[in-house]
Amino acid sequence: MKKLYGICGPTASGKTALAVRLCERLKGEIISADSMQVYTGFDILSAQPTPEEMQRAPHHLVSFVPPDEKYNASKYRSDALYAISEVEWRGKLPVLCGGSGLYIDALTKGIRMSVAADEEIRLRLKETAAKDGGQAELYAELKRVDPASARKYAPEDTRRIIRSLEIYYATGKTRSEQERIDAQQADTFKAVLFALRWDKKKLYERCDRRVDEMIKRGLITEVEGLLKSPVAVQETAAQAIGYKEIARALKGEISIEAAVEEVKLHTRHLAKRQETWFRRDTRVSFFDVDEDSFDCVTDKIYNIIKEDILNDRCR
Repeated sequence: MKKLYGICGPTASGKTALAVRLCERLKGEIISADSMQVYTGFDILSAQPTPEEMQRAPHHLVSFVPPDEKYNASKYRSDALYAISEVEWRGKLPVLCGGSGLYIDALTKGIRMSVAADEEIRLRLKETAAKDGGQAELYAELKRVDPASARKYAPEDTRRIIRSLEIYYATGKTRSEQERIDAQQADTFKAVLFALRWDKKKLYERCDRRVDEMIKRGLITEVEGLLKSPVAVQETAAQAIGYKEIARALKGEISIEAAVEEVKLHTRHLAKRQETWFRRDTRVSFFDVDEDSFDCVTDKIYNIIKEDILNDRCR
């Protein structure tokens, strides 16, 4: 099975900086695995790589999907497989980089993610959810048809409840059954993944500092432009941390200061969820890091990949 090397982990942990350095030394190109960096107009919102980083190491699957277009893990898998083949055709090493665990799994584990959206069913479910008592009604229905999924989601997690019911009504299979089928699929790649592990307090400080830098770079102006654009931001893209918070401030619902604090809080929560996700993935090797040891850790990971490639060639 073909190997695919990758850098994953929580937001603000230095994934891009590490991946760029590795690609410079390994003659590699980066395959982004970020569910928000795919959207155009989300340069600051999604912390897309800078022009300088993209010049040092070519990036793929960044800023190529209009924000009004629906994009999912299935589409990502198809696009990523094509990008990887192009990189390999040029004799370069594809290096996965991102914090979207679902996208990484969809690409590497052979997950089919094949149940397309049924707009008619989804609209009907959304209309039910909008009624008084509608959310409770949908949750009760999910508990009846798919209790395993119902136990995973909070009663107010309307988006996932609707998606689970949509799968059931469209296919006759529960989401849990579909996930069991997906889990039996053979892996597409033997993923060799690395992640940087910071002290929790330090990671959260980096999250806060990243948000401050995003504000300085023009986050508010970027969100304002998206709100004024004739191209509507669809539901998935609107989940980008920073979009809804700043949008509320621009509409006068909260102050800019309160919005920024919300963005920081939600960014820290995202980092915690991502770290939990990747800790459960046995394919991920974690390296403890701080500012002083970043270069040393980079060297360690580079040497591991380089030796692994050489060993494979000698077999």
